[in-house]
Amino acid sequence: MDLIESYREELQLIRKTWTRVWVGLFVLSLLLLPWFVPEHVTYITTIIFIYAIGVQGQNLLIGYTGQISFGQAGFLCIGAFTFGHLNLMGVPWPIGLLAAGLAAGVFGILVGFPSLRLKGPYLAIATMGFGIAVYQVFVNSEILSGGRMGIIVRKLSPVFGLSDIAFNYYFNFLIALLFTLLSYNIVSSYIGRAFIAIRDNDIAAEVIGVNLTRYKLLSFAVSSFYTGVQGGLYGLFLGYLEPNMFTFMESITLFVAVIIGGLASVEGAIMGAAFVILVPQFFSAYKEMVPVVYGVTILIVLIFEPMGLYGRWFKMRLYFRNWPFR
Repeated sequence: MDLIESYREELQLIRKTWTRVWVGLFVLSLLLLPWFVPEHVTYITTIIFIYAIGVQGQNLLIGYTGQISFGQAGFLCIGAFTFGHLNLMGVPWPIGLLAAGLAAGVFGILVGFPSLRLKGPYLAIATMGFGIAVYQVFVNSEILSGGRMGIIVRKLSPVFGLSDIAFNYYFNFLIALLFTLLSYNIVSSYIGRAFIAIRDNDIAAEVIGVNLTRYKLLSFAVSSFYTGVQGGLYGLFLGYLEPNMFTFMESITLFVAVIIGGLASVEGAIMGAAFVILVPQFFSAYKEMVPVVYGVTILIVLIFEPMGLYGRWFKMRLYFRNWPFR
């Protein structure tokens, strides 16, 4: 493997020429995809883009900072309904999405305070309680959730002569791409290194000058911001919001995506998002099999490939890069 000769080279998103080529081809194929595949494939891929944002946020919290959270459905719900209410008031969508992320981020900071004292399963239970509490509040409050009718979200009007599905595809692809670049910059910055130091050994991190309070809360805030934006985009895409869309199973889905895609990996977050969206599609006639597939896959990943789907992809690339020497 090539040695990294400078910090500036390490910060480069793509360092090798061949990697630039295949990444460029992959992005080009995504840009052309709506023109060559059926509309339902474009529809499913759009949902993957939306979920990839939330899974990246969850990975920043779990994979990079080592803080386990089962409350993401609560942040998702807060972000979605914040956007929905602002949408009804006629607030432009960019401001609505920013507000959705900020609202979820504020609650992320509040939920993050227990992380200063709790670790492992205790923190997981505390965050799970938050997610369930948020669901109960919204499902029992007509003012917040619109009651049984939910909230109708005004969708964006297509431009450039695109169909509604194709327009939503490119819109969410662009936003997912921006958040992916943001994730790469975060993990490469001092903030990302502080997250990793806390995950590996918080006592040692504090000794070398990392402010545990600041960066643990920041990790929760950033992760919740991502999830809040995901909620806003989800409502904008579907055109409808109601509390039963944000049950505890949504937290489990995001958690499964992080574990199966690969901890501490931006690419793994995207792969994990694709996995949790595609599996229900393959088992649409046997929905009761979906949790079974999730559970079995997690066991296989933890036993044979702890780095998840990204770990397998990385090893395949390494194999061909070093072939025939291995």
